[in-house]
Amino acid sequence: MVAGYEGGGDGQILDLDTAVKDGVLGGGGGGGVVGGVTCEKLDLGKMIEELDLSEVPSVFICPISLEAMQDPVTLCTGQTYERSNILKWFSMGHFTCPTTMQELWDDSLTPNTTLYRLIYTWFSQKYLLMKKRSEDVQGRASELVDTLKKVKGQARVMALKELHHLVAAHPTARKTLLDEGGVAVMSSLLGPFTSHAVGSEVIAILVCLTLDSDSKKNLMQPAKVSLMVDILNEGSIETKINSTRLIESLIDDKDLRSELISSHSLLVGLMRLVKDKRHTNGICPALSLLRAICSHKDINIRHLIVSIGAVSQLVELLSGLDPDCLELALSILDSLASIPEGRLALKNCSNTIPIMVKLLMRISENCTQYALSILWSVCKLAPEECSSVAVDAGLAAKLLLVIQSGCSPILKQQSAELLKLCSLNYSDTIFISKCKLTRTIL
Repeated sequence: MVAGYEGGGDGQILDLDTAVKDGVLGGGGGGGVVGGVTCEKLDLGKMIEELDLSEVPSVFICPISLEAMQDPVTLCTGQTYERSNILKWFSMGHFTCPTTMQELWDDSLTPNTTLYRLIYTWFSQKYLLMKKRSEDVQGRASELVDTLKKVKGQARVMALKELHHLVAAHPTARKTLLDEGGVAVMSSLLGPFTSHAVGSEVIAILVCLTLDSDSKKNLMQPAKVSLMVDILNEGSIETKINSTRLIESLIDDKDLRSELISSHSLLVGLMRLVKDKRHTNGICPALSLLRAICSHKDINIRHLIVSIGAVSQLVELLSGLDPDCLELALSILDSLASIPEGRLALKNCSNTIPIMVKLLMRISENCTQYALSILWSVCKLAPEECSSVAVDAGLAAKLLLVIQSGCSPILKQQSAELLKLCSLNYSDTIFISKCKLTRTIL
């Protein structure tokens, strides 16, 4: 019996005689008709690699490598292995059957041609089906691109939905779209009079693609960006996330005009996404785009972010964020601390110092670096007021931990400087008592 082989898709367990009789095995190891498609000799190793299947009939699996066999050979015990694996077993000084651990009375290897044909035919059928589906997908994607040049209204929405499904699921569809001018067609559908139904689908498609610089420049036209921002503010959570990711993918251009990303509506929409407790999957994309916007060379953008109250809102959210989102939020706050208005907003937020002290040496070295930089900015702004608050929150003890840890020399130097700044308002005796490692560690 060929245990574990499902023939014909009906779940039937076949023995080898039935498999041969029913034509499942085909003839020889050469070309022929497989699954109704005439083909030349296919390379078994290439098929196994490209298919990369998670489920393969157990009889095809070598007991040693637990991978599909390409050259199955049978020992005198009746057990079958991949030739290279069993030869390696022998070369290690073993003269037993790896499965049964019986000593071998004969070390000859008999090619299992019947099993090979079964393996070859099974993978051939899967491989050719995959190729046919791939060709069908490419053809359909090309048809849809042509259709979108002609249709309008609901027909356009339906065509976009189908194309979105294809590009999301199939790399070949994405390649077809890129090779056949699909990006230009998608871009032409975005404009001041585009409905949100069309815009949402176009954005979902574009997010799946790797865009070149010319495509990005075309999409960064003010009318197109304005539509993306509108959809970010009014669409479903999935559409908001897609819009956020698409805008971020577009703003890596060094010559990007600041007015395209300094939209009050864009920044407010991103902050709404960050604060949306019902849909937490939008937090990281929104923070990632905010960080990218903060890094723009135009300092006025950071002024605008501070003016919408982002500093206090982000500080209040810090304790509830997961590590990845937390690092993004701290990076944004550190960037905003580079301008006077940002530092003042951080100082005026009562939770800034306690939260930053708590984050030192807790999440990651990057988080510690951002928190330390923010603390330095705030304490330098108002040394007497902020230093005492920071020390009472346990900063001195935490700084000593950083100095004694295995973190980077730069962090240690920053910690030493901040520790010196905080000590100026205390006598030596009192400050030493503040440095004791008590509750502040936790």
